[in-house]
Amino acid sequence: MPLLLMRPSRYHCRMADRVTPERRSFIMSKVGQKNTAPEMTLRRALHARGFRYRLHRRDLPGAPDLVFPSRQKVVFVHGCFWHGHDCRWGRAPKSRGEYWLPKIEANRVRDNLALTKLSDMGWQTFVVWQCELRDPEAAIQRVVAFLND
Repeated sequence: MPLLLMRPSRYHCRMADRVTPERRSFIMSKVGQKNTAPEMTLRRALHARGFRYRLHRRDLPGAPDLVFPSRQKVVFVHGCFWHGHDCRWGRAPKSRGEYWLPKIEANRVRDNLALTKLSDMGWQTFVVWQCELRDPEAAIQRVVAFLND
């Protein structure tokens, strides 16, 4: 059987991707920032345990995912990839490092700035990483301990 040689498409040279840049842009635009699966897991568990909270208060730095006003506490649920966590799922991609590395680093800087501002305002902060929610019960117990402290 003869080997078929395919003519490289104009997209082939730009990135190791099987979709066009326009399609990739569309796909990435659908990546959620609010109400993500890890966030919903945590929210449901805390609500079931009797905790009441406000969501994504834009008047607070970083618009925390969960805000407990009476306790002056906030919880952020961070995706490991997007926020540059030092875990298996937080590794930077091998391709297009010139794009991804500054983007992820800017997210980390922005996260630290928001945590600092919240602390200066008298709020206690807690970050739950997406990878920690792979064992939901342990992660939820840590958040409950933080909220009851």
